[in-house]
Amino acid sequence: MKQRDAMKKELKKFNKFVAAKDKKSALETLPRVYKALDKAVKNHLIASNKAARLKSHLAKAVNKL
Repeated sequence: MKQRDAMKKELKKFNKFVAAKDKKSALETLPRVYKALDKAVKNHLIASNKAARLKSHLAKAVNKL
């Protein structure tokens, strides 16, 4: 449960920066989000394909800014 909460917290933080169009902060947060997703996969909280898909969507969101 702790791992899932950490993942969600990082995703929400990242999405807040994207919504505010703050590219610098979003880029700083991106590695932490990737790390949280990788740990969630390692602990079998999400599937590896879902993590890959989320990473792709997050990278696209940053590049749109």
